Formats: sequence, C-alpha cells, structure tokens
Amino acid sequence: MNRKGKILLVTALVVVVAMAFRVSWNALRDIANAVGADHTAATLYPFVVDGLMALALVATLVLAGRDRTFALRVLGTYTLASLVLNYVHGLVPELHGRTVGWGRLADWDPANWALVLLATSLPVGSIYFGSDLVAKVLHHRPAPIDPPTANAEESTETISNRSTADLPVSTPTPITVNRVALPNPVPVGFLKSALPLKPLPAIEPTPVAPIEPRAVAAESTRPRGATGRVPDAARSPRPKRTPEQLLDEARTVTADWPEAKLTAEGIRLAVHTSPKNARMLRDTLRAERAQHAAAVA
Repeated sequence: MNRKGKILLVTALVVVVAMAFRVSWNALRDIANAVGADHTAATLYPFVVDGLMALALVATLVLAGRDRTFALRVLGTYTLASLVLNYVHGLVPELHGRTVGWGRLADWDPANWALVLLATSLPVGSIYFGSDLVAKVLHHRPAPIDPPTANAEESTETISNRSTADLPVSTPTPITVNRVALPNPVPVGFLKSALPLKPLPAIEPTPVAPIEPRAVAAESTRPRGATGRVPDAARSPRPKRTPEQLLDEARTVTADWPEAKLTAEGIRLAVHTSPKNARMLRDTLRAERAQHAAAVA
C-alpha cells in the first residue's frame, strides 16, 4: 500500500473511533452522574475510561514481550468495563433522564454494589495503569537487529546441527609447489683448465684377517607361547556386537527421539559405534517409522 492509501486508512480509523467515543461518552457520563459525580467530573469520566483504552492500544504497538502482554490485558479489561457500563445504561431508562436514585444502577443489591464498585474504581485504575504504561513506553529500547550477524549465526548453527557422517566429503586443497632455481652446471673443461691436476700417491692394500664362522641358533618351528597376562587396559572394553544387537539397542535409545534428531551422528554417539553402522541404523529406523506411520494412517 502506498503512502496516500495509508493516510486515508488512518484518517478513516480516527473518524470511526471518534464517533464511537461520542456514543460511549453519553452512556458513561450518565453512569458517572448516577454514582455521585458532579457536572465537570461526569463530563471528564468518559475520557478516563475510553482514553485509557486508546493509550493501551498505542502501547501494544510499541512494546514487546511481557510488557506488550500487560498492555493487551489493560486494553481488554477496560474495553470489557466500558461495554458493561454501556449495557447497564441501555437497560436502565431512568439513567437517561437522571431520575434514578443516587448510587442506584440495578434493582438487585449485589448487582448494584458490583456495578457501583466497577464505575468508581475505573478512574483509580486509569491513574495506576496509565502511569505504568507510559513508563514502560518511555523506557522501552528496541533490540538492534544485525542481518549479516543473524545470518552467520543461523548458518553456523545449521552446520553444527548436521551429523558428521552426513556431511559431504570435502575436496582437499591443492598443494602449490615452490620451484627452486638451481645454479647452472660448470663445464668440466673449465675445471681442468682452471685447476692444476697433481698425481695421487699409490695406496697399499691393508691385509684383512679371516672371519671365523659363528654358531647361529636354528629357528624353532613351534609357535611361541604367551609370556604373561594381557593387562586390562589393552583388552577391548566392549564385546563385538552383531547387527541385530546394535539395531535393538538403537531402537531402545531412540524410542522417544523426534524425527529431526534421528541422525547418524546422534545414533553413533548414543550407541558408540562406527559412522558406517550409524548410517545403517539411521536408515533402518527411519524406514521402520515410515512403515509404522503408513500402517497407522
């Protein structure tokens, strides 16, 4: 909706509310006269009741959370009170001509006492609730929203909630090899011409004593026995389980899990098995749940 349409809509709402207030103002003024208010107080009485309704409506548009719930309750309470007083005004014709007895809004005494208490307590409630709503609106500070940070947190949370066994295999980063330039080889002819060659002295051979043969133990063909007891730390803490045992244990552990939590990583941590077995168990449990849901339907 464009700006002109919004202005027309708000203007029409203000006109309707003003006309409704004028209708309710007549009834609330007669009720105020009946409970002992003077001319000025009876004229201002409708502003106390219906005016607080307008203030509570504005507060609900500004506040949030528990404060907004409080403003809605105030709005609903005063709307109901105004409705009751308008209803009583329509049921008692004497209120229109101011011929009703002072403090008399109903023939039945308990109902009359309740109506008088309601009519006289609304101004006091307006002072309390109106001040509280204005204080809440003035101290309200809307929380700033940073879209990039919110999207980053959501992406991080989504990745962390995924199962490790369900994540795709990442492509290894290519390794860049730094080439080192080697110096150019020096020609052999240049070395001969640059360095004078001298004859090397003759080296006489050193006599070597004959090596006596040693006795070597023959290899035994018999298997070698255990030399001691295997420590408890080196033993397997859990015997190897069959697929049926793994499936039974997974059914017991995930009986109350929701569908979103039934992942391979969650099953792997709960049952203490390998990622391959965890994926097999996840697929089997999901298939069983689907068959059970189809049978129930």
